[in-house]
Amino acid sequence: MTIAIGNDHAGTEYKFEIVKYLEEKGYTVLNFGTDTNDSMDYPDAIHPTADAVESGKAELGVILCGSGNGAQMTANKHQGIRAALCWNKELVALAKQHNNANVLTIPARFVSLQQALGFVELFLNTPFEGGRHGRRVEKIACSA
Repeated sequence: MTIAIGNDHAGTEYKFEIVKYLEEKGYTVLNFGTDTNDSMDYPDAIHPTADAVESGKAELGVILCGSGNGAQMTANKHQGIRAALCWNKELVALAKQHNNANVLTIPARFVSLQQALGFVELFLNTPFEGGRHGRRVEKIACSA
């Protein structure tokens, strides 16, 4: 499975650890984020990450910025993206189970590295429940 990852300067340290974790688990990682702590504009990393998921080059995405808000807002501009901003395990699980989230948004300045790694693991291993949730997810995207 291929995972796309994107981050701004606030998420660089976490991104390195998440990439390491993913590669150790055998995932292929497409890195669209910055590798420095120099200030940068999060949309420049998030749009390519969302594009990779939307186009099918990656099955899932992980995005990080300071609060997670800007990253999530940017990713969700893409019709094929369901990015969920999560700061605890319950939100991660529900985002996958009920909303079939395909991009996990992590607020790097508000969670620990260990929490972030746990969120990624849970995100990758939680299945979508389908059923009534499938009907609702089908209604998320705006029709053209």
